[in-house]
Amino acid sequence: MSARIVAILVVLLVVLGGAALLAQREDSARRPQNTAALGQPLLKDLKASDIAKIRIVEPKSALTLERKDEGWVIVEREGFPADLTKVRDFVVKVIGLKVVQSEPVGEKDRARLNLDASATQVEFAAADGKPLAKLLVGRKLFRSEPENPEKAIGDGRFVMLPEDDKQVLMVSDPLTQATARTGEWIDRRSFQIEKVKSLEVRYPGGEGWRLERAGENAEWKLGELKPGEKVDSSKANAATYSLSLLDLADVAPKDAAPQATGLDKPTRLRASTFGGVSYVVGIGRLEGENYYVKLESGGLPPVLAALSEVGYRGLVAVELPRHSHAAPRVAERSLAFLRAVGVPA
Repeated sequence: MSARIVAILVVLLVVLGGAALLAQREDSARRPQNTAALGQPLLKDLKASDIAKIRIVEPKSALTLERKDEGWVIVEREGFPADLTKVRDFVVKVIGLKVVQSEPVGEKDRARLNLDASATQVEFAAADGKPLAKLLVGRKLFRSEPENPEKAIGDGRFVMLPEDDKQVLMVSDPLTQATARTGEWIDRRSFQIEKVKSLEVRYPGGEGWRLERAGENAEWKLGELKPGEKVDSSKANAATYSLSLLDLADVAPKDAAPQATGLDKPTRLRASTFGGVSYVVGIGRLEGENYYVKLESGGLPPVLAALSEVGYRGLVAVELPRHSHAAPRVAERSLAFLRAVGVPA
């Protein structure tokens, strides 16, 4: 080996050794700063009792939850009740978040981790509007890459505190509830019509049909039955039973145009029960797996309105089912319902 080649190899070794030493020194200088945050609460001074407003902002939508005397409500849905359990669980979860890893980050990394303008912003405020804490929620964190990252829950989340945009933090919770979709926050009180006595459906064009029965165990009769026609009892039972399975998916914005929802020319469903309650429901167009629906009359609201008109100031009660284990949850939902329709409960 010539002296020239040996000299070059020696120089390369010196350069590589110097680079390694520099990297080691930089890592040693950085390590105390990174490890100091590990295991520490993410939002140290945030207290659940101080929180009166939660605002979640995404690039194309926003949601505001506010604490009122009657409970938590969704501002963008005209004060519709929010699910108290989801709000409480989210607050407890955020307060309990701890940093599991911390790394310095640059502008390109922030974009890659969705911690730039595409981040979800979560803000907490007090009753007087004073900001309490703010958090940027980025991409989901996976231990191993899933087949469909969009649908996978995730093993954690990349987050950032706005006051330190040079540092990315990792938490072990995927924070799936950090979303501005109102359907994920509403109080999904079931809208159920049970023990149906009669059911009539009229389509926009005027055609339709009507079913009725004399008792809960009696046979269904079809109105305007033509000679030779017979009621299919299985289909009749299925049609009426499905009314007891209705569930609320979301609340449409107040400014939703009737033409867009199909409620300008709805299919009308009229039902009466053996309990003496009548319902009129307008059914609009199908969007995804859900229909736009408007309760035009029926249920408790008309009854409560009538009581109010005559000056009744006595007790308004909701009967609980016999399932004692479900009583606390049913009581909570019943109170939310009564408050939503204007009853001081």
